[in-house]
Amino acid sequence: MKTNMNTLLISIPAQPAPMTSQRKTALLAGAFYLLTFVSIPTLVLYRSVHDPNYVLGPGPDTDVIVGGILEMIVALANIATAVVLFPVLRKQNQGLALGFVGARILEAATMFVGVSFLLSVVTLREAGVGPEAVAVSQALVALYDRIFMLGQGFIPAINDLLLGILLYQSRLVPRALSVIGIAGAPMLVAGFIAVMFGFIERQSPVAGLSAVGVALFEFSLGIWLVVKGFVNQNDSSK
Repeated sequence: MKTNMNTLLISIPAQPAPMTSQRKTALLAGAFYLLTFVSIPTLVLYRSVHDPNYVLGPGPDTDVIVGGILEMIVALANIATAVVLFPVLRKQNQGLALGFVGARILEAATMFVGVSFLLSVVTLREAGVGPEAVAVSQALVALYDRIFMLGQGFIPAINDLLLGILLYQSRLVPRALSVIGIAGAPMLVAGFIAVMFGFIERQSPVAGLSAVGVALFEFSLGIWLVVKGFVNQNDSSK
C-alpha cells in the first residue's frame, strides 16, 4: 500500500513556480510592444483618404475609421509600455526613465491629434459638402502627414535611444539587443531630416530603410520580453 501511495505521489505533477513580479512586468511590457505593430495595415487603409477627391466621392469610410481605431490602440499601447517599464528602469537612472515616459506619452499624443485630422475629413465627407471642402480636406491630410513624420518619424528615435541606453546599462536584456535600439535611433533621425528637407520621399525605400533599426528593436524586444523576460541579474555578466 505504501508503495502504491509513493507511486501516486510521484505521478502527481508539481505545482508550477509562481510568476515573479519582474516576470509579469516583462510579459506585460512585451505584449504591449507587440501590440504597437497593429497599425501596420494603415499603410493600405489610409490610401483612399490621400486622394484629393476623397471628400467628394461615394462609398463607406470604414477603412479610415478602422485605421484611426488601430492608431488609437497603438497610442495607448505606447503609453502602457512606458508605464509598465518605469518601475524597473528608474532603478537604473530615474532621469532617463522619466524622459522615456514623457517621450512615449508625447508620441501617443501626436497620434491622437493625427487621427483627429483624418476623422475630420470623414466628417466633412459625411456632411455632403461641396467642392469648396476639397482644399480643407487636403489641408487636414497634409497636417496628418506632417504630424505623422514628427510623432512616428522622430520621437520614436528619442524613445528607443533612451530605452536602449537604460537597457544596455542595466543588462535587463542582452546587450546586443540594446545596441540595435541605440544604433537604430540615429538612422531614423537621419531619414526624418532627409524627408523634411525634401531629399527623399516619405514613402521611398530609403525612408523605409531608415526605420528598420527602430522597428527591429521594438519587435525583437517585445518577443524577448514575452518569451524570456528580463535577464537574471546574477547571469548578466555572461
